[in-house]
Amino acid sequence: MVISVDRYGVMGYPVSHSRSPVIHRLFALQTAQNMQYELLQVPPEKLESAVRQFQRTGGKGLNVTVPHKSEVARLADTLSDRARSAGAVNTLVFDNDAIFGDNTDGVGLMRDLQQNLGIQLEGINILILGAGGATRGIVQPLLAANPASLTIANRTLSRAKGLADHFGAYGPVTACRFEDDLSKTEFQLIINATSAGLKGEMPPYPEEAITASTQCYDLSYGLNPTPFSQWAATHGAARSVMGWGMLVEQAAESFNLWRGTRPDTAAVLKQLIITA
Repeated sequence: MVISVDRYGVMGYPVSHSRSPVIHRLFALQTAQNMQYELLQVPPEKLESAVRQFQRTGGKGLNVTVPHKSEVARLADTLSDRARSAGAVNTLVFDNDAIFGDNTDGVGLMRDLQQNLGIQLEGINILILGAGGATRGIVQPLLAANPASLTIANRTLSRAKGLADHFGAYGPVTACRFEDDLSKTEFQLIINATSAGLKGEMPPYPEEAITASTQCYDLSYGLNPTPFSQWAATHGAARSVMGWGMLVEQAAESFNLWRGTRPDTAAVLKQLIITA
């Protein structure tokens, strides 16, 4: 007797570096789910045809990563509130001919910050570095935690201001450039949402924004400290953390959407870092 296996995958360009197949394999083993998870490298011009083909050939769901998160939103028949707010999608759920789009990045970050790391967000000042797609997915959830302020810093002011205007209805958001004077505000949390460091670049991050009480969080991750993590530690941050926890937590949210069960993320996070 042939037992069918439910198919999932992650689409990106490039995508070979993704740890998602390892994470979802561990989730499936832990929760006894009969599924497989594939790496699907898809260039931007072939995104729609690749998504449609995966759905047509029986795929149950997809994760979507750089550079497709914004573009894939238009392929969804319905969007979750958080995907609509972010203007970006990282999870697709296929239900017969219908496509549901969601964004689990924000909730993944929040679970890592609040539950795994024990960071209190209410009443603090938050600085986000970068105004790209990664930032779009995390601003609204961060504002929902009622910080005192949230500032978006970017090389190009107009882009940061566009996001500040977009999310202004959710809470206090301001925009600035990397080189602007940020010494007047004491930031308890700085989040790096740029990928520049991993590309061998180092934006002019504002050194004066870090104090001895500042916690720094890099959405990027690696076996070795990222350039931003090194920069944060060098400039006296109270703690410098990479985004392994967010990676696992956002994946767990996607897994729950697909399979209706939530895996134990602590066990998978520990195993992932050891075996990565």
